[in-house]
Amino acid sequence: MAYKVSYFNITALGEPLRFLCSYGNLDWEDFRVEYTPGVPSQKWLELKSKMPYGQMPILEHEGKVAHQSVAISRFLAKKVKLVGKDDWENLIIDSTVDTVADFRAKIARYHYETDAAIKESVKGPLFTEQIPYYLKKLDEAAKTNGGFLAINRLTWADLYFVSQWDYLNGMAQIDLFSDYPNLQKVKKNVLAVQNIKTWIEKRPKTII
Repeated sequence: MAYKVSYFNITALGEPLRFLCSYGNLDWEDFRVEYTPGVPSQKWLELKSKMPYGQMPILEHEGKVAHQSVAISRFLAKKVKLVGKDDWENLIIDSTVDTVADFRAKIARYHYETDAAIKESVKGPLFTEQIPYYLKKLDEAAKTNGGFLAINRLTWADLYFVSQWDYLNGMAQIDLFSDYPNLQKVKKNVLAVQNIKTWIEKRPKTII
């Protein structure tokens, strides 16, 4: 019945899956592929053609393979009972996760851009407009929900967000969340879960 999570040796898109497997104390394997920015490893070159759509993370279970990190996260959230009590709550949770994913994508576009001119052109709007806008909105949501992002209790939206915390800061190269106390409460609530705390203490140290 074991699950296998395959991803690069970084947090990024694989970490929500690792958080969820750890939270639920699932029987799972954390399979990692060496990661060096801009230099595909030999192992990844060997595996890439075997991946659905040539990308990771993937989840393997009982001979079946699934891709897309948010979809896998949603599947695991159901397994570990971090979903809503009805369709409306699930809609709010899903939309919150999608918002966090949108936020990450905007920062990732800047971080991974290799053309210096393009990178400089997106830097101003990102740091002066987009990042403050998203963080203000997310902080307001966390305040409304008593230290949780989607609804007023722990859901997979909170794990998804906190699992991306270090990755987002690393890509932006600043502490994004220092001025947002309600988002810090979300992090505190997630890290108060013993299984998550244990995972963070034992997980491999990575560059991002």
